[in-house]
Amino acid sequence: METDNGARVVKRARTELVPKHEREKQRRARESQRDYGRGRKVNVKGIKDKKLRSNLKALEHKYKEATLKAKDAEILLENTSGFLEPEHELERTYRTRQDEIQQNVSVETAKKRFELKLDQLGPYVFDYSRNGRELLIGGRKGHVASFDWRSGKLNCELQLNETVRDVRWLHNNQYFAVAQRKHVYIYDSQGVELHSLRKHQDVTHLEFMPYHFLLVTLGLTGFIKWQDTSTGQIVSEIATKLGAPVSLAQNPYNGISHVGHNNGTVTLWSPNCSSAEGPLVKLLAHRGPTRALSVDRSGHYMVSGGADNKMAVWDIRMFREVQSYFTHQPASSISISDRDVTAVGWGTSTTMWQGLFSKHATDQKKVQSPYMTWGGEGKRIERVKWCAFEDVLGIGSDEGFSSIIIPGAGEPNFDALEVNPFETAKQRQETEVKTLLNKLPPDMIALDPNFVGNLDLRSEKQRQDEKDLDVKPVDVETEIRNKARGKNSALRRYLRKQRSKNVIDEKRLKVDEIWNEQQQQRNEKHKEKQVELGPALARFAKKE
Repeated sequence: METDNGARVVKRARTELVPKHEREKQRRARESQRDYGRGRKVNVKGIKDKKLRSNLKALEHKYKEATLKAKDAEILLENTSGFLEPEHELERTYRTRQDEIQQNVSVETAKKRFELKLDQLGPYVFDYSRNGRELLIGGRKGHVASFDWRSGKLNCELQLNETVRDVRWLHNNQYFAVAQRKHVYIYDSQGVELHSLRKHQDVTHLEFMPYHFLLVTLGLTGFIKWQDTSTGQIVSEIATKLGAPVSLAQNPYNGISHVGHNNGTVTLWSPNCSSAEGPLVKLLAHRGPTRALSVDRSGHYMVSGGADNKMAVWDIRMFREVQSYFTHQPASSISISDRDVTAVGWGTSTTMWQGLFSKHATDQKKVQSPYMTWGGEGKRIERVKWCAFEDVLGIGSDEGFSSIIIPGAGEPNFDALEVNPFETAKQRQETEVKTLLNKLPPDMIALDPNFVGNLDLRSEKQRQDEKDLDVKPVDVETEIRNKARGKNSALRRYLRKQRSKNVIDEKRLKVDEIWNEQQQQRNEKHKEKQVELGPALARFAKKE
């Protein structure tokens, strides 16, 4: 861009000389803050208290040093994830077939692609163990088997002679749960029945929370239940009051259960909820049953699929839809890998999407084409799920089980102290003991898990009132008006802020009611002023 006198305008011009090592230091600080930062820096200049200012300054310095060290530690990571990349603009990665991938990878990787033809007892659901070594499959007509899928070593195989709706590994590969026709049963690795959970009736979906040792069940009765597998006690039992649920997903970040319903809503539950108070959050995701849900590893994004042939990407922090896509048929299953590759199973096909969401971008861009596709062989997809630490996607269908290779989907660098794919029997036993000692209580499950360690600023009277069952509940309208006492403009600001939130609850409905009431009062006052001024000067009446 040039001005009238011919001078060129330089964007981001350097008006001062900055040494190269200083520029490199600033760039490193920006990248570390982007990847590992904890949000914006606290401005300590306006704090008058010297002691508080110095403490916050020291804390910010520790946060900065921690992000820099985390960024520097990336050089120690041995492996990197490699995605398929097109050589020119006209080439598309989704046209790459599994046969081509199998011919161009190593022998060990090529062995990870296999198929189990089981067309008599399907459709099949399945689950990988936490370290990705063991595979558990369950056919609708009662066939259950567990095996080491890499070596092909069979652990156990059962024919239960009744309907199997879901299967799930527990804290390790020694125990698994099966949702059968009436109740949930727990078996060991040899297929011996250990427990019969009679209080869990007509269960259709299972999830397990390894850090809390909680088995989450969801049934046709509309009840969601949390069972502690270490003590055998039922922690919580809540009626969703929305009929038979359609889908269930677990948020790995905070342990919240996401439940999809037939009316298109998604509700968020924790063991600390109650049937009277309802869910933590209730949002309308689709114009039909929400058939599939999945939450990414960071816990910030959720992908949902509905019977309206729509796949939506949600930012859970704001409960806002950031993008939506069209599926040719309603999605039957959705799974997100450790590297944020999203697999969507619909009809007889499975589509893998890369870059549906990014934690570094403020506005999520719409992806124009999928990363890879699979299917078209007439196999009705029942479930898709990624294997931990592997570029492998498992697909359960009405004709058996298929394992396919998706380059770049798995996490190449794992923490062996957390989950070890190569653990021995001795290490497994030690890990089990340590995990039990560090078991988190159900009270710590919340939308914001960072509340642990915060100060409770409530007075003693407020705490006692909450424990007192005879005390009258606080009126929502009174609470809103007390929060914005003073001038009428303060209440208006508070109401405007509450109305901008995308969460519909009792408080939001009351806010809308008060807002409409105020609008009506303002309109009436404006009309009165117009009448006072007369027809000639009515247009000069000031509207509040």
